[in-house]
Amino acid sequence: MKKAFTLLEIVFVVVVIGILAAVIIPHTKTNPLQEAAIQLVSHIRYTQHLAIIDDKFDANEPYWFRQKWQLAFSTAAGTNSYMIFSDSPAKIGGAYDGNPSANNTYTDVEVAQNPLKKGKYLIGVANNNFDNSETKHLSKELDIGKKYGIAAITVTGGSTGSGARRILFDHIGRPYRGNTSSTSMVALNSAVDRIATSAIYIKLCLDLCINPKTSANNRNEIVIKIEPETGYAHIL
Repeated sequence: MKKAFTLLEIVFVVVVIGILAAVIIPHTKTNPLQEAAIQLVSHIRYTQHLAIIDDKFDANEPYWFRQKWQLAFSTAAGTNSYMIFSDSPAKIGGAYDGNPSANNTYTDVEVAQNPLKKGKYLIGVANNNFDNSETKHLSKELDIGKKYGIAAITVTGGSTGSGARRILFDHIGRPYRGNTSSTSMVALNSAVDRIATSAIYIKLCLDLCINPKTSANNRNEIVIKIEPETGYAHIL
């Protein structure tokens, strides 16, 4: 009865394992651009979810529509990041300023809480209005410049007349482009002002983004499309 492997059999098994590893491992490498896009799409849909379950209508507040939940991009601290927040004059500062704000005790916070990480909020980089002295409340995965190497982001489309790098949603999930700051020339001025009537495109690039901005031109670019009316976000 055969009780052991021969040296030839062992060598054969090792060779087969090596061939399989050479074939499989290259296909299991991560794609940071794809991962960044998947994360961003997830957060766009979460922003829409917050808007749907949190109707901001207030008959006593003439500019209640500026409190729509929004996802906004930032280049603060020299990196590309984003945040999810609802501008509110009642809580902090007494005016719509278009910034994600929090008071010193974090009892009044405009930024959405991170549902996966207790004590953290959905903002990637500190700024003058939020967590400027400490970073323990930040969700660093939203700093997609550092985590995924995103070097540039463009936001186009919507036919809203606004070039703001912000996507907002109303209580039925419709997308908007505009600014919630009362001092902005492209501020929302009514409940339907700046509503998207054409698709919105977000392009993430590992280098400079190349025109056209509605499609990926090479492997260093990826595009997310947000459909008008429904607000459905997907990767092209």
